[in-house]
Amino acid sequence: MARSRFRADRGLTLRMGGVSLGLGALYVAFGAVLISFSGSAVIGLVITVALAWGQWYFSDTLALKSMGARVVSPEQAPELHAMIDRLCVMADMPKPTVAVAVTDLPNAFATGRTPRHSAVCVTTGIMQRLDADELEGVLAHELSHVANRDVSVMTVASSLGLLAGFITRWGFYLGAGSNDRDNRNGNGNGVPFIVVFLVSMLVYFVSFLLTRALSRYRELSADRSGAYLTGRPSKLASALVKISGDMSRIPNEDLRGAQALSAFFFAPAINRASVNAVMATHPPLEQRLAQLAKVGAELSDPI
Repeated sequence: MARSRFRADRGLTLRMGGVSLGLGALYVAFGAVLISFSGSAVIGLVITVALAWGQWYFSDTLALKSMGARVVSPEQAPELHAMIDRLCVMADMPKPTVAVAVTDLPNAFATGRTPRHSAVCVTTGIMQRLDADELEGVLAHELSHVANRDVSVMTVASSLGLLAGFITRWGFYLGAGSNDRDNRNGNGNGVPFIVVFLVSMLVYFVSFLLTRALSRYRELSADRSGAYLTGRPSKLASALVKISGDMSRIPNEDLRGAQALSAFFFAPAINRASVNAVMATHPPLEQRLAQLAKVGAELSDPI
């Protein structure tokens, strides 16, 4: 965990370590199968690894562009910058890049590979719906993701999913080309493309489950951390209720356009009633509110 004044969460640290070990094992297994291929398969592997590395290294830029967000200066968004400046001082952490996405979708997210290479983005929709104290609670929540480095783990996990997904889509052509060369050379020892295809699907599925499990817990952790930092869990709870209630009023095309970043959002950009617990990127609203109520009781800030 990054050094900051956010409360340490041992459960989050253990889960991040477990997910990292799981991802490492997947990389080894995935690489062992892919190395058995030669020629164009190796070239394809190099390309996809480069793409995955690029996704991690440029994760903040890619995420902002996918939302059509633009980086704003203190002159362009003085109140937003002042709020983040104050929270960063309170948390004793580096200030991230600040961005705004012009969309009615009420949400916010944090992204980046390290606390010093990160960004926090809010939408115009969330700024229009929340008061200053509620928005501060949301920003504290997002900054805790950066300080705890769970954003970095999520980015790496997503990169592995991208790699596996690419091989799943193109494994047929890469494997077929390798098998054709083996047949012409009288060498039938090459691993059939179907093996790579099936392994890729398995890796994608496991990485999907790992990211979903971490995503749900990290949201609860960020709620706790943000509430303790501001000392006003009732304001974060109020923001959750407002955003969750308004999400059903957002056009479906806008929600679908934001699905790629759903696991990184403050609140899921999807109708929770249509998603089961395994597929969900966020814990139930009721669970988040109940947890904030406990924090409020501890801090004497009733919800």
